[in-house]
Amino acid sequence: MPAPPPYGIIYNWDGAPHGYGEVPQSLEHFLAKTYAPLQNTQVGAHFWCVGEHAARWPSQVLELLGDVHQRRYENAYTYLFTENVRQMLERGEDPQAGILRRGHELGLQVYASIRMNDNHFNGAQVEDLSTLHHTEMTQLRRDHPEWLLGKETSEWFALSWNFAVPQIRQHRFAHIAEVCRNWEWDGVELDWQRHAFHLPQDQGYRLRYALTDLQRAVRRLTDELAQKRGRPFYLAARVAGDLDMCLRLGYDLPTWVEEGLVDLLIPAGGAATDPAVDVAGFVDLCRPRGIPVYPGFDGALPDPFVGPEDARTKDRMRTRAIASRHYQLGATGIYVFNWHADADLRRDLLTQIGSPQTLRHTDQIHAATHRFLHRQGEWRGAYDNDRLWGEVPVALKPTLTGCGPTAVLHLAEDLRADPPRELLLRVRLDQWVRGDQVRVKWDGIELGEMEVRYCFASDPHRISDVHGAAWLCRSLAPTQADPGAHKVEIILDQRHPQVACDLVLTDIELVIRWLGGDAIGNPQPMTEARVQK
Repeated sequence: MPAPPPYGIIYNWDGAPHGYGEVPQSLEHFLAKTYAPLQNTQVGAHFWCVGEHAARWPSQVLELLGDVHQRRYENAYTYLFTENVRQMLERGEDPQAGILRRGHELGLQVYASIRMNDNHFNGAQVEDLSTLHHTEMTQLRRDHPEWLLGKETSEWFALSWNFAVPQIRQHRFAHIAEVCRNWEWDGVELDWQRHAFHLPQDQGYRLRYALTDLQRAVRRLTDELAQKRGRPFYLAARVAGDLDMCLRLGYDLPTWVEEGLVDLLIPAGGAATDPAVDVAGFVDLCRPRGIPVYPGFDGALPDPFVGPEDARTKDRMRTRAIASRHYQLGATGIYVFNWHADADLRRDLLTQIGSPQTLRHTDQIHAATHRFLHRQGEWRGAYDNDRLWGEVPVALKPTLTGCGPTAVLHLAEDLRADPPRELLLRVRLDQWVRGDQVRVKWDGIELGEMEVRYCFASDPHRISDVHGAAWLCRSLAPTQADPGAHKVEIILDQRHPQVACDLVLTDIELVIRWLGGDAIGNPQPMTEARVQK
């Protein structure tokens, strides 16, 4: 079977447009909302999420969405979403067929996207099953609590299916088979990352054969459909962003690649974007089989907003930088997930990140990767499997040999021939005061005196002249920023003797500006306070 054609950008829609109109929503309104962000962009493939646990079509193997509570809903959104689906079906309309038809009219390939173990049950536990009012709850889950992970996984994901149970693999295969056979998709995506809690904790590697069993069964199905239809039926998989983590979760990618169990691979974070996806490692693994690699973006970046640009501008600049990094490391294209949008909201990015050529001379911020964990509150445990090699935040400590934490920034463009307007390295320190002695090295060379700019993003009134966090800034020459990997090291020589708390490195960023501001608006200026080192 030939490899999938180049898509540029793969856009995953989670089904949200069903809830974007009053009840009853017309099929035309639904399709217009779905395809508004995709038209006249670099998107070449649309991955349409067909649902989570209940069917959005008359099914022989799944319960119909809304049946579990007799079409009585827990909130306004689930009422709008589910009733729009149900009333389309009652009018004899087929949303999936409409998605396929419109996508093909626009020249896109359209895949069914199936979330293998979605868990949006808000941290509910097995003992809550009998009283939990949730539209995606099914009678099957209530009848078989022994098929759930329960206490054998992160607390928030207790109601996730346990794929070590043979009946679960059979149930999920029946779901996938019905979706693939009912419509003329160009392929199917098994979204293992939504959410990546499939096997008892710390047993994923040993039980990886169970997930491979299902992946292998779906491969046989898609091969059968391809032969029957006389054209390719592609199988995509979304997996973790690190090869070691894939094995820990149960994704035996060396076997999947060797046996041809996947045609297109999407390494990505399970919760928020992973800027440090091991693109080079996945590309090396997939190269012998010609499998394209599309590293994924999620709906949000993992960086806590600290300015100094406004949040929207910084998000765009970070996104472009991450995409350029991915291409520099060998990515075929880019995959975007949860990018809810209308015709305008993300159009700038959707017409830029699909090619390294269209990313040239765009304003970017290359940054160290944030690693953070949630132990309490909503989505506790959700981030445990992501961004394992996050470089910040990290406390700065004096060292015996004068070393410090190091981050690696990957640059794609050759800046020498056509230098940008600004090339600024900035390092953000929390709890910094004058008297702290900190050195910054770029590729092993100390940069010398840094300009200090206090951070006022969290202080909109700006009454004070100082702040507890500051950027240490230094302009670089284009000759210092050739394409490839660059190391930034931060060294604490002496903490102010009257400050007892740690000095924390929270951000390392290289800002590249070409046009004197971002395409969607000029950034807010930095408020500066110059001090001597």
